Amino acid sequence: MKIINKSQYGPMSRFTDANVYWALHTLSDGRKLGRKKLAEESGVGEGSMRRILKMLLDKGMVQIKRTGTTITKTGLNFLGNIPLKVVNVDIGDAVVGCFSQAIIVYGAGNKIENGMQQRDVGIRAGANGCTTIVVRNGVLMIPPDWNLDVKRPETARRIRMATNLTEDDALIVGGSSDKNAAIVAALDAAFDLL
Repeated sequence: MKIINKSQYGPMSRFTDANVYWALHTLSDGRKLGRKKLAEESGVGEGSMRRILKMLLDKGMVQIKRTGTTITKTGLNFLGNIPLKVVNVDIGDAVVGCFSQAIIVYGAGNKIENGMQQRDVGIRAGANGCTTIVVRNGVLMIPPDWNLDVKRPETARRIRMATNLTEDDALIVGGSSDKNAAIVAALDAAFDLL
């Protein structure tokens, strides 16, 4: 799935679908944010955020006023139609890095083979990697065969409580020493599955 048409924004775009999604997600709680703060939270420079906001404004997804930017109903509907959910769950040492971000990708559980593709996408995004978690025969697994229910039962319990993960879904957790890199890694890997 693609949110942005890269060719429309030139070869030097320094933002990805992950940055655009995170900007909308950040605004989805009803906050009104200025461009600088939104750029910081989305992990891009102010110039890139200016381009992102222009694109979102052109699509009717945000409203920009002197007091800040807010998401519109169109933007909220757009977010609601993407089969992703941002969740906060501590998976301990199952992810590398002091920052992590988890994303549920609905309907992608059967697309996961061994989790290496998601890890590689996370590394290309600038993170330490991504950990992929799926449910196989009722068991929480880090593919291909690491049983979280047996090896880390407390972690498995936290994941189940925070996500309600089903066999149809995948949980992607980006890990990095940088918060924004962990977010972008998880989202890039999630978008790679859509």
